[in-house]
Amino acid sequence: MLARLRRLARVPILRAAFIQAGAYPMTLAVIYLLATVGLKPGLPDVAVVQGVIAALLTVHYGLAQWWRPIQLLFPLALLGASALALPPAFYLIVFVVLMGLFWSTYRTQVPLYPSGPAVWAAVAAELPATPGLRLIDIGSGMGGMALHLARARPDAQVTGIELAPLPWLYSRLRAAMSGSRARFVCGDYEQLHFGDYDMVFAYLSPAAMSGLWAKAEVEMRPGSLLMSYEFEIHACPPVKTIVTTEHGPALYVWRF
Repeated sequence: MLARLRRLARVPILRAAFIQAGAYPMTLAVIYLLATVGLKPGLPDVAVVQGVIAALLTVHYGLAQWWRPIQLLFPLALLGASALALPPAFYLIVFVVLMGLFWSTYRTQVPLYPSGPAVWAAVAAELPATPGLRLIDIGSGMGGMALHLARARPDAQVTGIELAPLPWLYSRLRAAMSGSRARFVCGDYEQLHFGDYDMVFAYLSPAAMSGLWAKAEVEMRPGSLLMSYEFEIHACPPVKTIVTTEHGPALYVWRF
């Protein structure tokens, strides 16, 4: 039981919630001090103080950078939502939609990052001319990369795998409506064996890169390619770095 609680305490969204809870008594102390010097802070001031303290604690406890603005703005968002007096059903709908979009982001720390046509073209250009390649986009999101590769390389077997149900369903619909040969799977790429593919493309997050490299290093076959957009693998420098757009992130390539 204790080990399970420790694992839960490492889940980023739970750590963020604990930080907000821990910031509350500190916020009360700050508001009390402000009141003792003659100031009269209102609810917006309380929300700002709470957000600032939570954001600072987020930095202190080493959560990923994107949690900082979330923690900073969360109390103000709650205050604003309560002022709107929206019906409870609205919040339920928003919750269901966000769950469908982001699903296990709380565990994987991989948000929905869309890539663009310049990246898709750069990936296609790096593929060898060998017919019958097996290509996979892990965390395929809305399906843009896989659909482009299926058009650019009609000889290849192209798969996208996505854990969140709404992007996966949207990708399936896009493929069906366009007649694409790209295949989309709803699932976790951790359950795949990278040795089954000639190219693995990833647009994940800094938190996932060490695990991605550990899996690729064990499973990928000689001659296969691993490509990551924006996020590097610090354990192993890429053999090639491609700037796909001016002032934009780079595409990193590893050859096995």
